[in-house]
Amino acid sequence: MKTKRIAVLMGGPSCEREVSLGTGQGVFEALQALGYQVQALDWKPGEASLPAILEAAQTEVVWNALHGTFGEDGAVQGMLQCMGIACTGSGVLASALAMDKIASKRVFESHSIATPPWQIWQPGCAIELPFPIVIKPANEGSSVGVSVVRGADEVDAALALASEQGGPVLIEEYIEGHEVFVGILGRDALGTIEVRTSKGFYDYEAKYERDDTEYLIPAELPEALCIQLIELALGAHHALGCESYSRVDIRVRESGDAFVLEVNTLPGMTGQSLMPKVAKYAGVDYPSLCERILLAAR
Repeated sequence: MKTKRIAVLMGGPSCEREVSLGTGQGVFEALQALGYQVQALDWKPGEASLPAILEAAQTEVVWNALHGTFGEDGAVQGMLQCMGIACTGSGVLASALAMDKIASKRVFESHSIATPPWQIWQPGCAIELPFPIVIKPANEGSSVGVSVVRGADEVDAALALASEQGGPVLIEEYIEGHEVFVGILGRDALGTIEVRTSKGFYDYEAKYERDDTEYLIPAELPEALCIQLIELALGAHHALGCESYSRVDIRVRESGDAFVLEVNTLPGMTGQSLMPKVAKYAGVDYPSLCERILLAAR
């Protein structure tokens, strides 16, 4: 890889553009310090087409730091495959399945992987799940447009917020308890990280705007339960066909019952992000994490 022209692709047109720029800058600086021929490419909406940008940079390998629409849903992966440019992370199908929360839930259920009860919302339909519930866009990341709804009087505002992103809206049972994430690198899990927030769940504000979010590594749960969560996360990762790395989001009841919410095939790599935190605890520093992801590009 030291002889390849590598582009850290960031920005893009999604609502997660700013997070992507943070991820991309961190990765770019890490790879540059390690001696790679790397450049940062900010895909700015309304400017040159992405293929033209990549061709002008004579790109041979893309470290994909795009979050959300196009970068995380298989679209860019497919384009790069057609262009003959290697790309980090999962392939087209796994990326598309993981980004589509409805499709991923169907895959989890087909593999007997526990996930919260759910339904697709359509105008005029009745909510069939007991409160509290979660209402969220089916095709967005970084908890964009997500609401925890505890009563009927909150439903309309939550549906309106989720609908702003376009596409289907997912309603699922809210699982009270612990919010745990598992980082996966290569074939192995890096470990668990538990997040505690004053808001009750790890939304966009808790991730990027607040300074009172707590990160517990490993999760403050019995060791045997943590092992089960790792096995559950690996099962979800493999069920979707993910490769290279991912972060699996899990909710755990006080009883120990655990439910997979989703798999992130392109988890954040900013200073606040979970993946670098759990990797560091496992003995993989930030530059090494970026490099290992790069070396798995295909």
